[in-house]
Amino acid sequence: MRAADVGDRVRVHFTGKLVDGTVVESSGGDDPLEFTLGQREVISGLEELVRGMRSGEKRCGRIPPDRAHGSHRNDLMLAVERERFPSHVDPYMGQQLRMKREGQPEAIVRVVATTGDMVLLDTNHPLAGRELHVEVELVDILKTGSGIVC
Repeated sequence: MRAADVGDRVRVHFTGKLVDGTVVESSGGDDPLEFTLGQREVISGLEELVRGMRSGEKRCGRIPPDRAHGSHRNDLMLAVERERFPSHVDPYMGQQLRMKREGQPEAIVRVVATTGDMVLLDTNHPLAGRELHVEVELVDILKTGSGIVC
């Protein structure tokens, strides 16, 4: 049985937890997650865990922020005038909102502070700066790649 390598299309079941054991990401008994190794379709730490695995094999690993969702960046904090929000939205601390900016994909942002006329939004990924502990099972290697990634 061959081991998964760059260019292979794979299916995995996985569970990602924070250091305290809180589950934050999971294939959760649903259909397995499918991706191609080396194509940056998932976080690099998950790719690194799967690489070299054989079908049916399970692994656990620690993924630091730089191989998960990145470090928390202060330059991704955004101060917005409250009047720029739609009239039916009354932002409050902790609220998650969908934000669409011209020329950029829709993003989930979190309200971190409000004042009378300003709202501070955190546009970082919600797991930025967090270490993940991942359990992964390689369900199958669907398509064998060439090993060459452009």
